[in-house]
Amino acid sequence: MIRINLLGTPKAKNRRGGSAAAPAIEMGDVGSPMVKVLVAIALTIAINGFTWFRLDRQAQSIDAKMKVAEQTNRELSDVKAKYLERQKEADNYKRRVDVIDQLRKGQNGPVELLNTIASTVNGTEAVWFNTMKDQGANISIEGMALSTDAVANLISNLQKTGYFKNIEIKETYQDDSVKDMQAFQFTLTCEKKS
Repeated sequence: MIRINLLGTPKAKNRRGGSAAAPAIEMGDVGSPMVKVLVAIALTIAINGFTWFRLDRQAQSIDAKMKVAEQTNRELSDVKAKYLERQKEADNYKRRVDVIDQLRKGQNGPVELLNTIASTVNGTEAVWFNTMKDQGANISIEGMALSTDAVANLISNLQKTGYFKNIEIKETYQDDSVKDMQAFQFTLTCEKKS
C-alpha cells in the first residue's frame, strides 16, 4: 500500500527501520538587492586589495633585486676595466718581447754569415777576400785567387754550406799588377736562402 502525505511535513521514521532525518536550517530570504550589491563590492575590494598587496610585494622584491644587480654590474665593470688594462699591459709586454727576439735573431744573422764565410774561405786554398757587402737578400764578394780552380773550389764550398741558394760569378780576370805570380781578381754574387 502507498501513502501520500498531503500536509507536507515529513513523517518520522521508525527507529527500527533506519536513520533519522537530518536537521535542516532554513535561512529564509537572504536580503534585499542592496545587501547583495554591498557584499559584491566588499568582495571586489577585498580581492583588489589582496592583488594590490601581492603585486606591491613583487615590485619591492624586483626593486631589491635590481639594486643588487646594478651593484654587481658596477663591480663587474670595475673588474672588466682592470682586466682590459692588464690585457693591454700583457700585449705591450708581448710586443716588446717579440721585438727583442727579432733583434736577437737579426743579431745572430750577420754572425752566422761571417762564420760561414770565414770557415769556407779558410777551407779553400789560395783565396782571399778584398770586400764583402751584405745587400739584404744578396751578398757581393770581391777577392783574389791564385788560380781559376781556386775560384771554382770557393764556389763549390759556398754551395755546400747550405746558406746560399744561388752563387754566380760576375767576372774574373788576371791581375797584371802582380808580377811575381799568377793572380786572378773575381766578383761573386751569392743569393741567401730565406
